[in-house]
Amino acid sequence: MAGIYIHIPYCRQKCNYCNFFSVVSTKSVPGMINAICNEINIRSRGNSQTIETIYLGGGTPSLIDHDLLNDLLKKVFESYNVSNDAEITLEANPDDITPESLLFWRKLGINRLSIGIQSFRQDDLNYLNRIHSAQTAFNCVKTARQYGFPDLTIDLIYGIPTLNDNHWVENLKTFTSLEIPHFSAYALTVEPKTPLHQLIEKGKLKPVDEYQSSAQFEILMDFMKKAGYLHYEISNFCLPGHFARHNLSYWKGIPYAGFGPSAHSFDGSTRSWNVSSVNDYLKSITENQLPQESEVLSTNDKYNEYVMTGLRTMWGCKLTEIELKFGKSFADYFISRTEQWISAKLMSTSDFQFTLTDKGKLQADGIAADLFMVDQDVKSL
Repeated sequence: MAGIYIHIPYCRQKCNYCNFFSVVSTKSVPGMINAICNEINIRSRGNSQTIETIYLGGGTPSLIDHDLLNDLLKKVFESYNVSNDAEITLEANPDDITPESLLFWRKLGINRLSIGIQSFRQDDLNYLNRIHSAQTAFNCVKTARQYGFPDLTIDLIYGIPTLNDNHWVENLKTFTSLEIPHFSAYALTVEPKTPLHQLIEKGKLKPVDEYQSSAQFEILMDFMKKAGYLHYEISNFCLPGHFARHNLSYWKGIPYAGFGPSAHSFDGSTRSWNVSSVNDYLKSITENQLPQESEVLSTNDKYNEYVMTGLRTMWGCKLTEIELKFGKSFADYFISRTEQWISAKLMSTSDFQFTLTDKGKLQADGIAADLFMVDQDVKSL
């Protein structure tokens, strides 16, 4: 097992576009940290695998009381064999980044921060209902580096109706001026039942323009390439040698364990997920029961996941790997389905390694879906 993910489901304020499981009330935080520690106790018994990465996500883990955060990480280190050079990432809100917090996180062994900046422009932050200011977004990066965190990553969002193409370029220029080694960029997506969806439906906020999002994704790819960053996954860019090790385990199909409400796990053949409810999660753990459901992946499922995740990365899909993992019939099927995408210059191949072109990345989900093996395809092999 390469990694551990811990979901801390608390936020000071819900962003209007977010559909991740989180709650605003923090009264259950002490009980939740205790419950996650108990879940770790239950699931770690007899596990001797070395942990290479730990990721504290959410929600907003940076708002957790220092003593509780210490208890949580202490439990992980007591329960698992954690590598000496493990990547330990904490998701942090810009407002939570203070000299005191930074010094404490560093003392705990946290060596990487993922900062949810989203934009360096106040108009965009207002549209997204973000709690921090544009000035705080800029200042927190410098403070984090000053207090011992050179390994930083930030999130930025494009396709925001208040963000025109020139504004987007300015955001990218601000990012590169701060010399941050890694960042993730996401198109603003309006998810059903989110406050953003409701506000757009009521005409209180401008709708998202998909053409603008596509144009800004192309601007992003061109700008980052010229800045010397590797576009190593559809939404992720880094300077050479600064890959997000934890996220690589997801994209390369390496097993990981997820703790906390709504957290997902993968052991190589089975996916499981915890219930997305604070009360139900706490009740189950109190009763010494794991609050999760699971599914065993078929060969067909594993092939489809390999294609979906592989095509999102700079390494793409390897025909030899498909044949080794899934069999010759899957390899033959894959190569027959790629011909149209290669002809359309949306995919390229070299030494039987298939990757998306920049134009192809605009249609990544659709291309991957076309290469999936569905039940009727399996029957025809």
